[in-house]
Amino acid sequence: MDISTKNVAVIKIGSIDVWITETMVSTWVIMAALIALSLYVHWSMKRFKDRPGGFQNVIEILVETCDNFVRATAGSKIYYIGGWYFMVFAFMMASNLVGVVGLRAPTADWSMTFACALTTFGCIQFVGVKQRRMGYIKSFFKPVFIFLPLNIISELSRPISLSFRLFANVLSGTIILTLVYTIAPIYLRLFLPAAMHIYFDIITGAIQTYIFCVLSLTFIGSAAVENEG
Repeated sequence: MDISTKNVAVIKIGSIDVWITETMVSTWVIMAALIALSLYVHWSMKRFKDRPGGFQNVIEILVETCDNFVRATAGSKIYYIGGWYFMVFAFMMASNLVGVVGLRAPTADWSMTFACALTTFGCIQFVGVKQRRMGYIKSFFKPVFIFLPLNIISELSRPISLSFRLFANVLSGTIILTLVYTIAPIYLRLFLPAAMHIYFDIITGAIQTYIFCVLSLTFIGSAAVENEG
């Protein structure tokens, strides 16, 4: 393992060099796996029955759990974003789990977590305008118009805080694991990395993914509701 992101290859497009990094490769692997899984589920749905069983039960439980989670966190008015955040959760969870098989976690790079946080920022603005229209725009001038700069800064700070929270936690685990692989005695490397991968990649990864989605949905839900006062 390595803390820094390595370049795997260079693709030349005209006079521009496009660097292919480990993060990009890991991201493509995860995307390919998730797309293949979604296509398999889509194909399997054609054979679903009125009385579910086995694999159909698993899929229906996941969909129902996601739907209930979104309604409880963000409210029933914006349940339509549930599919998007189901995908976000699946992608982030997979991004953290790939460290177990030796790939670099995409979420260990700030560019990836910031891109995910920017989508949340975009969802906040979209839902706010869609649900409240001009009322959402006017909220930036409350309680009085001179608070506009502060309200804008507060809004812009959300994607930054979301991205750094996830990035810092995943990167810290990557750093600790790298130190273990590098300086730990040989006899400790037989069992210690496995236990640490379970903690940092699976347990911490799942917790941070959950926190990211909960905070994102909470921010979106608050944008869709008129605040009193």
